[in-house]
Amino acid sequence: MRHLAIHTIALLLLAVLWQGCSSSPRVISEKHELPDTLRVGTLYSPTSFFIYRGDTMGYDYDRVCDFAKAKGVKLKFKVATNMRALIDMIKERKVDMLVYEIPVTAEYNEEVLHCGETNTTYQVLVQPRGGRRITNVTQLVGKTIYVEKGSKFESRLKNLDSEIGGGINIKSVESDTVNVENLIEGVSNGTIPLTIADNDIAKIDKSYYSNIDINLDVSFPQRSSWAVNLNDDWLADTIDAWSTSERTVLYTEDVANRYFEQNRTATSQSTDSAGSHQATTKYVRHSGDLSAYDELFKKYARQCPYDWQLLAAIAYTESNFSPNVVSWAGARGLMQIMPSGARSIGVSPDDLYDPDVNVRCAVHELNYLDRYFSKYVPDSQERRKFVLAGYNGGMAHIVDAIKLAQKYGKDPSVWYGNVEEALKWKSIEKYYTDPVCRYGYFRSGETVNYVHRVEQRYEDYKARY
Repeated sequence: MRHLAIHTIALLLLAVLWQGCSSSPRVISEKHELPDTLRVGTLYSPTSFFIYRGDTMGYDYDRVCDFAKAKGVKLKFKVATNMRALIDMIKERKVDMLVYEIPVTAEYNEEVLHCGETNTTYQVLVQPRGGRRITNVTQLVGKTIYVEKGSKFESRLKNLDSEIGGGINIKSVESDTVNVENLIEGVSNGTIPLTIADNDIAKIDKSYYSNIDINLDVSFPQRSSWAVNLNDDWLADTIDAWSTSERTVLYTEDVANRYFEQNRTATSQSTDSAGSHQATTKYVRHSGDLSAYDELFKKYARQCPYDWQLLAAIAYTESNFSPNVVSWAGARGLMQIMPSGARSIGVSPDDLYDPDVNVRCAVHELNYLDRYFSKYVPDSQERRKFVLAGYNGGMAHIVDAIKLAQKYGKDPSVWYGNVEEALKWKSIEKYYTDPVCRYGYFRSGETVNYVHRVEQRYEDYKARY
């Protein structure tokens, strides 16, 4: 379980005194002042920094944005390809701070100065929920556990096997074709019995798969935090003071809940009661209708190259025809439009609970995606699948998948079995760090399934209407 650092009263008082003595939010001391723009080094990952539906997100990304806001500075991100390259960035002063969970080890302590909130992770056993639960590592004797070949999980299992006297059946699978998330999904759907994962990744996956259990720790704790150059103790002190303030502690708890606790397959209802009332009274489903919004779909389908039934299939898949829902990522309304996407076309995010506005925004996005992908996919019927994938997961990741397909012998203009397969690779480090892949890690399973679900529902709706 990811633990927030324990904050003492003395630290809180020290943070308050430090803030009270500063005449400007950017003045640290007589010798040091934060620059107008901080250069931030990071890595693409499922937790720290990733792109989803066109928005940059992540536990560490959200927190460093809060730090920048508190200090009145701008941020410039530089994404490294691996941990070694990231460490070299800070040593060579190509960046000012590392916003990634750098392990607190003797090795890294000689190269960087750790600072900010200290997080603690464990490796955990991922097992099916219910039935006879494994509650002690000694019960792993005789059990088969799948792990990535050459991974730290394989190493830990081998050590654990030695510690308990042998008997664990370790199945190592090639890491260039599968990753820990694939293995967790395998436990969820019953294709493999057990696996091992870091608890933060396991918690994210549990938000997708409620039928897994991740409560048994199988390793010693590993502490990690952000870091700066060894000579920048003043910057480390600044980050420490910010991270231990009461406001930051509360904000960090909220961010942790968003990324590691909130169910990602569920949506919550908007608190905009006025918008909810308007949506439920203005639009009514009549006998024979697919939904209360059929006329809206027909109206806006005339402004795009797609049938109204496809718009209806998207709305059902996105929100189950509910105009007032909000996803874990902040997507809103009937067609689940991201606030940033709405702002880009001059629409207030608060207006996205209006079904008419929401569908109009969706059609604008679909039109844009259709025009963009036309240069990659000439056939309009085939292109529809690319458009749906881009609508759900973001255009950037689909472009990456097209380029990966080209590089590795797949047909870049065909979705099923080709670009779809390449998109699946974007959750595997070998591929999302490939030079042709510009936008890093992507949890692709959701988008792959999304295209199938919308296409199937669209065909069903067309057959009925």
